[in-house]
Amino acid sequence: MKRIIQTAGLMTLGLLMACDGSSGGPQPVQSRVALSAFNDCAELEQYIEDVATDQMRAQLDGYRDGRYWGGPIFAEDAAANSAGGTRSPSASAPTAYTKTNTQVAGVDEADFMKTDGTRIFVLSGQKLYAVRSWPAVDMEVASSITIQGWPQEMFLDERGRVVIFSSYYPQYSDTEAPYWCMWGCGYSGYTKITVVNATDEDNLQVTEQLYLPGNYANARRIGDSVRVVLRDYLNLPEGVRYWPDYTGDWERDEARFLAALDDIKAQNEALIRAQTLDDWLPQAYRAGINGDEAIARSCGDFSRPNAPVRLGLASIATLNMVGQQSSLHMNTIMGEVGEVYASDANLYVASPHWWWWPEDNQRNYTYIHKFDITRADRAVYVASGGVEGYVLNQFAMDEHNGFLRVATTIDRWFRTNDWFQTETTNRVSVLGEVAGYLTTVGRTPELADDERIQSARFMGNRGYLVTFEQIDPLFTMDLSNPARPRIVGELEIPGFSSYMHPLDENHLLAIGVYLPEPGPNGQVDWSQRSMKLSIFDVSDLAHPQQTFVQTVGTAYGWSEAAWEHKAFNYFPERQMLAIPFSDWTPSPNGYYWDNFISDLRLFHIDVNTGITPRGSIDMAEVYRYVEYYDWSWYYSPWIRRSVMADDFAYAISDAGIRVANMNTPSTPVATVLFDGARTGGR
Repeated sequence: MKRIIQTAGLMTLGLLMACDGSSGGPQPVQSRVALSAFNDCAELEQYIEDVATDQMRAQLDGYRDGRYWGGPIFAEDAAANSAGGTRSPSASAPTAYTKTNTQVAGVDEADFMKTDGTRIFVLSGQKLYAVRSWPAVDMEVASSITIQGWPQEMFLDERGRVVIFSSYYPQYSDTEAPYWCMWGCGYSGYTKITVVNATDEDNLQVTEQLYLPGNYANARRIGDSVRVVLRDYLNLPEGVRYWPDYTGDWERDEARFLAALDDIKAQNEALIRAQTLDDWLPQAYRAGINGDEAIARSCGDFSRPNAPVRLGLASIATLNMVGQQSSLHMNTIMGEVGEVYASDANLYVASPHWWWWPEDNQRNYTYIHKFDITRADRAVYVASGGVEGYVLNQFAMDEHNGFLRVATTIDRWFRTNDWFQTETTNRVSVLGEVAGYLTTVGRTPELADDERIQSARFMGNRGYLVTFEQIDPLFTMDLSNPARPRIVGELEIPGFSSYMHPLDENHLLAIGVYLPEPGPNGQVDWSQRSMKLSIFDVSDLAHPQQTFVQTVGTAYGWSEAAWEHKAFNYFPERQMLAIPFSDWTPSPNGYYWDNFISDLRLFHIDVNTGITPRGSIDMAEVYRYVEYYDWSWYYSPWIRRSVMADDFAYAISDAGIRVANMNTPSTPVATVLFDGARTGGR
């Protein structure tokens, strides 16, 4: 396939690093970071080859000096290691129902399950299932369609279109691709975007198919505009090596070993610089009636930071779905994708600083790039900045009144004898646009030494932070003055909260882990561990209170809702919470997996009366048959998501959906099974 890329004219090249790739050691943090677009394709290719050479040399120098630290930086090393119109309202529809739990109102987040109240769409295996879900007693699978590659997440928009993101690897056929490729095969592939017209759930129709280089990282949707964040490696040429072909005694023949490393560096650089831009950057394309159509890109859409980052590609693809055919525009940053946060106006991409190897007094650092997404057809670069530490997840970032608040955990490396150790602290920083940069305008003092952030939530002028080592300090923050963010309260309780959900302005509902306080010997009795739900009263910000606690399950229990907010489903119209829950109860009798529990737990939530268990929806008798190469097995699929509509709750797994009235959850009213699922055990 011919690659199409537009140039923007020839300019002289200003290099960030020396051409021979020698810089003398880890480069310092860039305090005034910015992105600059490439002037032409020759400059883009030169940059890629310079940085690839520099990082290759750094890795080999780590072997030379005995200080190699960190994981592989290139794709082959990573592999070794590891269209329709608006749907007409149904004559029968629920008065209220839950959708995907999102961080920002009006900014949809992709998931493998979506609903519009009367239908539930689920990605399971390589299929999209359309389920008529209302009325609940008549639930049935309307149809399904096979999606190329390994589907991961999707959107369902107001026009009845499903936009699906799949991992796709051209070197594998759809039937040959290993199952683990749905999470990434460890090297560069494509993200396939499949648009399905689902206005008629009995007749799903694929209307568009786009293939974008890179692995799917995250996505957001506002109306007809879809933003997809992709991460990609750059494919080094075949033959690049990181260890000499030598079987001698390294300790006794050090000179020969060092000479071999120097030879490898020279050979590797020759291979790197012989590659063309077409070799470095795979072509994006669209599937058309008359064959694949290459999507032209400008080298001016690629940009580089003036800061040390690992060689890679972080792309923001904007799919504007107005008209018969969507338009596509891509912005690509040279670097890595960290956490992604989006408000209704801006999208932020975090990218970690690259230290090469540890040295005394290094602190981890994160660069943050801001893009304006108010245009439906593209993202526009605004500014960049940085903060000390790493960002835990998207909830550790938040935009309010033009300022970005960021919570980070900061690791400092220091040498003790021949080993490096770390000490840890935490901080909240406030960034604002000043003279074209994202500049720190205020920050809290360092807090909770030797602990790490477990969860964060920002709500207007308030912020909440949970750290953990052996107890759970909940910190409350006054953020009304961006120049002076203040810690105003602290509450210490056993365990920690991993996700906090606002019930109202003065109350938080949290999920996390309960651990008893350490005993006299300083040890924790882990047999007393369990999942826990908590209600926090933060009406008095200086004196937060944990007003109610509900433990769930045994020491073996876990819930995906503890680390994936899309599994946390709160229905304010009914004051009901649904969380998928798994557990295991040891027993000397029966088959091992007979003691495995996976169900949907229901709780009534009231800030005055507390957390009341309302039972669970169980699918223990549902099994799915899986065949993988030369062996096959049955398993009881986990319940992972839920929908609540009026008085009914739907438990969703990759084997099917079960619905029950929330007043009698143990008595299902309907069950649908997906392909390969069965009931009745083995």
